[in-house]
Amino acid sequence: MRRLSIGKCIVFLFLLFVVIFYSAIGENSYIAIQDNLDLFQAQFAMLQNTGSFFAQYVHAPFLGGVSRDVLPSELSLYTVLFMFLPPFAAYVTGYVLKVIIAVFSMRILLLEVIYEKTEAGKKYGNFSINPVFYDDHVDNFATLTGLLYGVLNLFPAFGIPFASIPLIIFLLIKAYRAGTEAKGPGASFKKSFKWLFLIFLFPFVSYFSYLGFFILGYLFIAIIWLWIKDKKFSFSLLYALIFLTIGNVVFEYRLFYLMLFTDTPTIRETMVQTYLSAPDILGEMGNIFVNGMMHVDDLHKFFIMPICAVYFIYLNAKYIIDRDFEGIFTDYFNLGVLILVFNCVVYGLYYSEPVEFVIETLLPPLTGFQYNRTIFFNPFIWCVLLFIIVYRCYKKNSDNKFRRHKSKGALNFMLFMQYVVIIVAIGIVLLTPTRYNDLYRTALLTARQELFHHENDDLNYREFYSTELFDKIKEDLDYNGEDYCVAYGMHPAILEYNGFYTLDGYLGFYPQSYKERFREVIAPALERMEPTRLYYDDWGARCYLYSGSDLSIVMATKSMTGVTDTDIYINAQSLKDLHCKYILSRIEISNAEETGIELIGTYEDKSSPYTIYVYGFPET
Repeated sequence: MRRLSIGKCIVFLFLLFVVIFYSAIGENSYIAIQDNLDLFQAQFAMLQNTGSFFAQYVHAPFLGGVSRDVLPSELSLYTVLFMFLPPFAAYVTGYVLKVIIAVFSMRILLLEVIYEKTEAGKKYGNFSINPVFYDDHVDNFATLTGLLYGVLNLFPAFGIPFASIPLIIFLLIKAYRAGTEAKGPGASFKKSFKWLFLIFLFPFVSYFSYLGFFILGYLFIAIIWLWIKDKKFSFSLLYALIFLTIGNVVFEYRLFYLMLFTDTPTIRETMVQTYLSAPDILGEMGNIFVNGMMHVDDLHKFFIMPICAVYFIYLNAKYIIDRDFEGIFTDYFNLGVLILVFNCVVYGLYYSEPVEFVIETLLPPLTGFQYNRTIFFNPFIWCVLLFIIVYRCYKKNSDNKFRRHKSKGALNFMLFMQYVVIIVAIGIVLLTPTRYNDLYRTALLTARQELFHHENDDLNYREFYSTELFDKIKEDLDYNGEDYCVAYGMHPAILEYNGFYTLDGYLGFYPQSYKERFREVIAPALERMEPTRLYYDDWGARCYLYSGSDLSIVMATKSMTGVTDTDIYINAQSLKDLHCKYILSRIEISNAEETGIELIGTYEDKSSPYTIYVYGFPET
C-alpha cells in the first residue's frame, strides 16, 4: 500500500486555501489591472453582456463596433468559464484550473521521461493518468515542481495555455513512442491515433498567437532532429504536426479567418518596431535570460538560476574531466539550457532590423508578428531544470555505494533539503510582489486595511468596475445599450464591463482606418504632447482620450493625484461624427463649454470611490 503523497497533500491544501481565501474576500480582492482588468476581463464581460460567445458576423460593443472575431474564441476552456460563471468567479476558477493543469501535466511529463526505461516502475495505464510508481519521493518532486510551475504569476488570461505546455510535450512523446513500434506510415497512424486525437484537442487549452505557433515550430525542428538521430523518419510526429495544425485552425477559426480571408489593413501594419544596435541586442539577450519579461516574470534569477548555474558548471566540468564529451551534447540538462539560450537569442533578434527585413521579404504574413514570444517557454524550462537537479541529487543519495559512507541522519537531512529547495522556490514566487501576484497583493492590502486600518489608494476588483454606480448611471440616462460613449480619466474597459458601447478601447488588432478616424478626435491632445503622439501613432493599441498636459490621466487608484490639468483637448465634432452620445469622465472638465460639450449629471455611490461626470453634446 502506498504512503500518503506529501506533494499531492500540499497541492490540495494550497488549492483549498485559494478557494477559501477568494470566497471570503470576493470582489474586494486586489487583481492586477494592466493587461488584465483593463483588457481581457472586460472582453469576456462584453461577450457575456451581449450573449455573443457563438455569434457570427456581429460587431463587438467597443472601438466603434469591431468584429466579434477579434475577441477570444468560444472554443477555449478559459472562455467556457465565462459562459457559465460571473466574471470574477470565472477569473478565480481560471487560476485554480491553471494550477491543477500545471501540476497534472508537469507530473505526468516528468514521470514519463524518468520511467521510460525503468523496469522497476510498473506499467502505466492507457493515458498515464494514474500510474503506480515505485518511489514516492520522485512522485513528490514531480508534483511539487508542477505546483511551482502552476503558481508562477504569468499572464493571467493565458495562465491555462502556459500551464498546458508540459501536456503537449507529454502527448507528443507518447505519439512518437507509439509510432516507433510500428512498421510503415499506416501502422504508425493506427498505433498513435489515440494520442493524435488528444493532440488535435490540445488547442482547447492553448492559445495559438502566444504558444501554438511556436509549438508547431519546435515540433518541426524535433521531427528533423529525430530523423537524423534515429536514422528513421517519424511518421507519427508528422501526423501530430498535421493534427495539431488542424486543431489550431478549428479551435481558433476566428483568428485564422481574420489572418487569411480579410484584407482590411490593421494597426499591426503601421506599428513602429524598435530596433537596437548589435551590442544592445546582445545586452537584451542577456537581460532577458536573467530577468525574464513582464508577462512571464518567473523570478528564476533569485533562486533557481544560481542553483542551475552552479550545477551547470559542475556537470560539464565533470564531463570534461571524465573526457566524456558526448555526454555534454546528450545531457537533458544541457539541452534545457540550450533551449533557454535559443529562446533568448530569438528574443534579441526581434529587435534586429536586418532580420526583420528578411522576415518581411520571405514571409510577408508574419509582418508585425511578435516571434520573440519564444521567451514564453522559458519559465517551464527553468522549472524542469530545477527538477532535474533535485532528482539527480536524490538518485545519487539513493545509490547503495554512496549510502554506505553516510549516516542515516545525513541521508535524511539531504532528502529533507531536496524538498526544501522546491518549497523555497514556491515560497519565493508566492511571497514576491510581482505585477500579477494577485494572492500576495490581496492578502497584503486587505491586512493593511482591516488589521492596521490604513486606507488603500489601490482599487480592488469591485471598486475598479463599480457596477452599482454604473447601473445607477444607466438607469438615470435610460441607457439603451446601443448609444456610443467614451471614457476620460479611466479605462474604457470599465464602461465595457458595465454594458456601455464604447468608441474607445484597448486592442492590438483593429482596422487602421478606425485608428485614423479616432485620431481626428484626439488630435488636439496629441499636438500638445509629443510622447503621447508617438505612443498613439507608433503603437495605437490603446485607443483612448488623452490629456493635453499629463502623460497619463488613467489612474488605477482612488485618488487622481496625477492630474494637473482639468481641460479636455478633443475635436468634439469629430467625436459626434462617430455617433458619440456621452463622455463619462472621472475628471470634472473645466473647459466643457468651450470644447462644445455640456455636463448632464454628476454621479456617486457609497460602493464606489469614483465620482463620474457625464457629458453630452448640446442640441443644435
